[in-house]
Amino acid sequence: MPTMTFIMTDGTEKKVDAPLGLSVMEIAQKNDIEQIEGACGGSLACATCHVYVHPDWWDKCLPEDGARSVEEEDMLDLAFDIRKSSRLSCQIIMREELDGLVVALPGVKASW
Repeated sequence: MPTMTFIMTDGTEKKVDAPLGLSVMEIAQKNDIEQIEGACGGSLACATCHVYVHPDWWDKCLPEDGARSVEEEDMLDLAFDIRKSSRLSCQIIMREELDGLVVALPGVKASW
């Protein structure tokens, strides 16, 4: 089974199983990562699942057209501390190519 790592706000890492087909938001919720609320359930109606994607994974996490959707961009405008690496975790679906994915929670003091 693929795995992924969440970098928590205190800088610690939490490596978890990441079942194929689930969104990163769903994976976070299944692993009790409380900072990923996902209030809208993944319907692109909030920004409570905002994460930072590690630069090594950025391109692999983008949709096939290579850009965040207009809807995702609109919702990210509502999030705190948006960076180039910001994504809504409900929009990243786990697949084989993402085995080892690293994302950080908002509030992490990382340069990316």
